Amino acid sequence: MNSVSVSREVAATPEAVRERMRDVGAFMRAAGFDEVVVEGERVAITNGVGIATVELELELIEEPDAALAYRQRDGIFEEMVTRYTLEPTDDGTEVTAETEFAVDVALVGKLLDATVIKRQRRRELEQQFDWLEAEFGGPAAQTE
Repeated sequence: MNSVSVSREVAATPEAVRERMRDVGAFMRAAGFDEVVVEGERVAITNGVGIATVELELELIEEPDAALAYRQRDGIFEEMVTRYTLEPTDDGTEVTAETEFAVDVALVGKLLDATVIKRQRRRELEQQFDWLEAEFGGPAAQTE
């Protein structure tokens, strides 16, 4: 199993951050995906990665320590789970996102390997954190 983990402090309370993340459509679009469709607990995403187009069907899941969590129901991975956790800090909230995945070599082949997927996923998570910062007037908001 491979994993990608990114953390960032956001200048807002955990409750405020959790509330913004509950707008799953906006939060997922912030990752830079080409298309995001949210229907109840199901999220469909489409994203171009290099010369490949990745389509995933995700399912929102409940996890006790996660502010948001989802797993792949259908797509290129043998399995994939992403969890976002929130920890209060003196200046706001430490947001941590972790994606664990196993590559289905038969589907992915030579177009995408774990290194490319990790790099792409890290970029997506960073873009989501940029969006959270912008929502609360942080550094991303000041550079726009």
